[in-house]
Amino acid sequence: MSEIRNRRVLVVLPAYNEEENIGELLSQIQFALEEDSKTEYRVFVVNDGSRDQTAAIVQARSSSMPIELITHPVNLGLGATIRDGLYAAVQYSGPKDIVITMDADATHNPGLILRLIRMIIEGHDVVIASRFQSGARVIGLVWYRKLLSIVASLIFRITYPIKGVKDYTCGYRAFRADVLKSAMDEYGDRFVDQDGFQCLVDILLKLRRRKLLFGETPLILRYDQKGGMSKMNVSRTIKNTLILIVKRFFVK
Repeated sequence: MSEIRNRRVLVVLPAYNEEENIGELLSQIQFALEEDSKTEYRVFVVNDGSRDQTAAIVQARSSSMPIELITHPVNLGLGATIRDGLYAAVQYSGPKDIVITMDADATHNPGLILRLIRMIIEGHDVVIASRFQSGARVIGLVWYRKLLSIVASLIFRITYPIKGVKDYTCGYRAFRADVLKSAMDEYGDRFVDQDGFQCLVDILLKLRRRKLLFGETPLILRYDQKGGMSKMNVSRTIKNTLILIVKRFFVK
């Protein structure tokens, strides 16, 4: 990918009690990005008050790959973790750089990072790894979580349509760094001001107001490879997402 020269790839990983997954994930990220020797990258791991060995594993890996570890003394939730990771990456970034967000639980395959980067280089501003594109597969997820994702997609496509977007809730995304910086300059601390998983939707709703080109690429979601328990409280996520839908009609 010679076009990536003079661009850096900045990967943001929110992590809470991910000792079973984070080491192998970092190895896969390193392999994916160092396969092209011209790719300069940095991984921003936000350790959200983990009580296990997540921080120690990340710190040990920092001697062999470019990692910045950001630690919350206590668990603050996904919203604060995504916020701090994005702000750290954007502060470090240049205008041509690309910011990647992904889960740290081994469900998102780093092999897709290069495809996300390619689509940004081809002209997209935001690219989402989507469960609703041809070729996507979801493996190992319980049926009601699949149904919830489908219903959420339909609701958001009706209430807040974004051309090129079907998957509003997947956190595996690529952004042009200057797009994020511009949005952060406009919103300040309000750019990521949702506490839970609904923060992923809210970021898109705020970017929706801008004249951006959104795109998607099919995702193979591997819940069968996930170590540890899910961090999502399903009922709370549904409630907070419905509140967000109403709130954004009145507060942009």
